Amino acid sequence: MYTRRIFPIKGVIHWTRRHIFLFILLSTIPVFLFEVLRWKWLHVPWLPLGVLGTAVAFIVSFKNNASYDRLWEARKIWGGIVNASRSWTIMVKDFVTPEHSKKPISADELKAIKRELVHRHVAWLTALRYQLRKDKPWETHLKNQKSNREFRAAQLTVLEDTVPIGEVIAPYISKDEIDEIFAKGNQASQLLGIQSRRLGELMHQGLIEDFRHMEMMSMLTEFYALQGKSERIKNFPYPRQFATLNYVFVWIFVLLIPFGIMEEFEAIGDKIVLYLEVNPAYFQFTQNLQLFIGKHFVWFSIPFSALISWVFHTMEAIGENTENPFEGGPNDVPITDMSRGIEIDIRQLIDDTDIPAPYQWKNDIVM
Repeated sequence: MYTRRIFPIKGVIHWTRRHIFLFILLSTIPVFLFEVLRWKWLHVPWLPLGVLGTAVAFIVSFKNNASYDRLWEARKIWGGIVNASRSWTIMVKDFVTPEHSKKPISADELKAIKRELVHRHVAWLTALRYQLRKDKPWETHLKNQKSNREFRAAQLTVLEDTVPIGEVIAPYISKDEIDEIFAKGNQASQLLGIQSRRLGELMHQGLIEDFRHMEMMSMLTEFYALQGKSERIKNFPYPRQFATLNYVFVWIFVLLIPFGIMEEFEAIGDKIVLYLEVNPAYFQFTQNLQLFIGKHFVWFSIPFSALISWVFHTMEAIGENTENPFEGGPNDVPITDMSRGIEIDIRQLIDDTDIPAPYQWKNDIVM
């Protein structure tokens, strides 16, 4: 989770409230049949249900670990982008010099070249994050869930969903470069290609000598590698066979829980009644109340069944909502905010002007 405050428990309850009501209903129906209609045969032994619950817990844990690994790997990749961007800017600042230039160049022209290289890198960051925010077929079913749609509409601001990429990228590169990159499929890769071509031109002009050119090309190769790692996570989902079977197993367990604990709670109630018959309470009112509770103790299985169901289902939902770390959820990697932070940092390194301010996010949820 990448927020400036701890996600409140009421937010979790609000997010899962529909399922909470469903679990209460699913827990009430078996108890009604068991206690009111006297279908005493309607129960499942706890031993096999406990074995099933243990197996489901292992499967849920496996999925959550795998989903967290995808999230953490994505965060490490973008941490590498932060570090590599600073290194690139230092190279631009110190490697592009006029000592061996084939023709005289003014300080303003040199500064404009450095600014061009840094701004094109900001354009690459912009293009990459827009590509990573695009919807994939395995992501849209989560976004289309009613609880997720309501939460995103009320709590989040996803910049890439509201502002076109052309409008955001236009201040950083020329019109010809915009036309060139949008004529191809992968705008981020095209920008790195343009950056490589520009480095070759600067080397031929004598503004970058051979060794420095080689080092800067190695940095572009690193950007390609980091982009490829991000695309690998974006374009390859958590295996659907694991996700689907995990979902089915959780729901089988949820449906069977009320049938497994009703008899256990009824047995506790019988023990209460038996104890009161042997040891009557001093106050008649207290004894009558305890007898009433004991005779109807099976109804307490409803909140406990709903609680167990809610825990298992919510853990499964957490794994499902964590497996795609770039889709723009409240707990995803905040690549938009990180891109703006990188831009501010590297433009300050070259003493650029008109540096933008950090984004102000809705409800303190950083995207």
